Order: sequence, then C-alpha cells, then structure tokens
Amino acid sequence: MSRIRSLPRTDNARKPKKGIIMKTKARRTVIVLVAGGMIGAVGCADLEEDIFVEQSALLGDRLPGTSTNDKNFAEFKANFMAEEELDEGLGPIFNAEGCAVCHDAGAIGGASATRIERRFGRFVNGVFDPLGNRGGSLRQLFTVGSFTGANGQACNVPLEVEPPEATVRNVGRLTTPLFGLGLVDAMPDSFFTSMAAGQPAATRGIANIVTTVLPNDRDVNQRIGGQRVGRFGWKAGVPNLLQFSADAYTNEMGITTQSCFRGVSVTAFATESAPNGIPQPAGCDDLAEPAPAGVPAGTDDPVGSCAGGITLIQKDIDNFKRFMTNLAPPPRDLSNSGAIARGTPLYDQIGCANCHTRRVFVTPSPAPNGVPSNLQFQPFSDFLVHDMGALGDMIGNAGDSIAVTRRMRTAPLWGIRFRPLLLHDGRCGDIPCAVGAHDGQGLAARNAFNGLTAAQRADVVNFVRSM
Repeated sequence: MSRIRSLPRTDNARKPKKGIIMKTKARRTVIVLVAGGMIGAVGCADLEEDIFVEQSALLGDRLPGTSTNDKNFAEFKANFMAEEELDEGLGPIFNAEGCAVCHDAGAIGGASATRIERRFGRFVNGVFDPLGNRGGSLRQLFTVGSFTGANGQACNVPLEVEPPEATVRNVGRLTTPLFGLGLVDAMPDSFFTSMAAGQPAATRGIANIVTTVLPNDRDVNQRIGGQRVGRFGWKAGVPNLLQFSADAYTNEMGITTQSCFRGVSVTAFATESAPNGIPQPAGCDDLAEPAPAGVPAGTDDPVGSCAGGITLIQKDIDNFKRFMTNLAPPPRDLSNSGAIARGTPLYDQIGCANCHTRRVFVTPSPAPNGVPSNLQFQPFSDFLVHDMGALGDMIGNAGDSIAVTRRMRTAPLWGIRFRPLLLHDGRCGDIPCAVGAHDGQGLAARNAFNGLTAAQRADVVNFVRSM
C-alpha cells in the first residue's frame, strides 16, 4: 500500500503572549478568569462598554467554570489533534488528516496559519448551482492516491479538479478560529434576532435561520429538523458545534459517521465525498471496517442500532464538540492603553461597531451546553450575515440568488492578533488591508476609516489588535 500524501506543516504561527494581565473596569457582574479557575466576580460595565478581564490563562486553555475538568479537556484536545489513517477512514479525498492541521494559528483551535481551501460553482439564470454532480462546491485538495483496496484490488483515487463549467472559480476559504465558541453556542436565538432588529437600516444584518441536522444532545430545546440561528462558518450556515464537527469530519477528512439522537439514526454525515462526483469502486474509498447492518455502506465510524430511543453520538465528533465548547476565549492585550483609549471612540464613530459590535454577550442561566451561566464575553461580532458587495465570495447553496451569495457572517475579531491571515480567503496579512477590502454594507466604514488621519488610523488598528 502506498503512503498517503503528506500535508505540509508550518511552524511560523504567531506565538501567544504569555501572562497577559488584564484590568477590570466595572458596574455589572463579570466572571474573573485565571489559569487556576474561577475565583469570583467583580462589578462590570454597561452592555456596550468593553470588558477588561484579568486573565493569565494562555491562549488555547480550558474555560474555567465549565462542566468538564482539565483531564477530560486534555483528552478532548488529544482527539482533536489526532491524525487519521487510511484504515480509520481517511479519504478518499480530503483537506487535512486531522482538525489541528488547519486549526493551528496561535494555539490549537485557532484559524489556519497557512491552509486555504477552495470552492467553485456557477450561476444559471441568476441562481447558484454548486455543481453537486461534479462533487459540490468544496474542492478537496488531497487524495489518498494509490493503494491496495479492501478486496485486494488496485485502487487509484484521482485528485479533484475544478470543473470547466464553473463560472465562480478558485474561491478561497480560510479555516475559522474556534476560541470561545462554546459561549456563542449557548446563546439563544432571540439574542441574535433582537440584535439585528436594533441595527441601523443601512447596516442591518440578517439572522440566518438554518435547519438542525444533528442537535446538540445536551440542549433539550434542540431537535432534528428544528430551526436555529446559524452562527458558525463563513456563511453562518451551521447551528451548533456538534453539527459543525460532524460536517468537518466528513468534508475535511473524509471520515463518515452515524449517530443516534432520541432513537433516530442520523446518517446525514455517512456519505463519502467522491472526487468530482465519481464514486470509487467498492473497497477503494478507504480501508475502514465495513459498516454493520442497518447503517449505510461506506460509513467509517457508526454507533449502530438506535433501538430503544437511545441518544449515542459518535465518539470523535462528540470529543471535537466538547473540546470546542470548553475552549476559552482569547484574552485581550491592553498593553497599549493610550492607543486603545483613543481608538475605541473612533472605532464606533466610523461604523465598525455596527457589525463588529462591542456589545457584551451574557450566557443564559442555565447555559444549555455546560459553559458557565451569566458569563459576560465580547467577541466583537454580531454573528449575522451582511451583504458585503464585492467582498462577498459568491458561494452559496443550490438555488441561492446572487444577493444571497454576497452575504458573509461578521467574523469575530477577538483573537485577531494571533491570526497571520485575514478575511475569508486569507488575502490580507494586516488590518488596514482587511478594512480596505470591505464593500457593500461595510463600504461606509471603509471610507470613513480611509478619511481618518494616519495617526487616527493607527489608533483604530491598535484598538483592534488589542482583541
């Protein structure tokens, strides 16, 4: 059997600053975080005022006060960092052998330091066609290549190519950072819809309502087929972190799964990706064990029968979800306090805060996914989709209009100083470049930023780099 094609590694990710000490300013309750855990509460600020939390935990640490412990978190992280092999179901085409291959900037769980995925599609009479018959809009970048199949036959999986009929071509997608997303997952839909309703009409975002395919088994309010505000992914198309995990396991690594939810067998993530839509011969997709009876053939990692109304989530995707749920948000760096003080009102004045809001989020009580209740955090995003004009990537779901494909989720800015590449396609390496690419509902803010003096622009940049 030939070796699987190795993916490149990088050691040039920016290193997190250690021992960053934050100050606290206050008029409402803020949970104070330190490396050893939750040590109490202090007063805090109004809901539109920045939270300055004293925190000495390093980037990539466990969020104190969650329902897990350090030992379990280490196990979840180890699973997240594990790299798959052909006999574990990797392939036949894939983008990475493991989650941490792409989520590596700053710390495990970050954005990608170098990896940019590719997508394609076309428009027919103004309607988006993801070319599902040619493998769908995601073009996997690697193949397991030549090997001896499960039935002893010679297998040779081709590399995917961009179909010639595509008119939207070679669109870049950078891996998104995962820090603090368990807190975002805990927020109720009403928080996002009310935030949209309160925004100025010219920059009002849309809460993207999506169907839940694999509910979070810890949240009693979620069900298969239920509607929830999408909050993850560049298009806010994913409703919770468990579904995010299952989707990535299938599309990024080629590991197909089956889970049970309240007696229902969830097989939406049990279909292998086929290079340019061409299924491989039986036994030539990978070398995983055959699926048991009652589970779709080709499922690499099933849980089996769902009789008796059981809920049983496939172990790997459950561990990925638990790692992300318990991953602490990035600490702020307030060392350049003068520039931050000058840049904060300018950030609001030019309109950045209309979408990259400074609003303070507060987790519900009780939080449905095990994160601390009543915890305030500040991701600097409304998690809504906005029409970004020429910055929109023109990728969507089958049947989407051109206007819908221009919509992008507001990227959270917390942790931005740990990211070497910015925007959805990684085209920028610094904040002025990223601001300069804004269009559509972000155009006015871009123009206002350009209208500042050089010193004022530097203050805004330093404020953003404090996140």
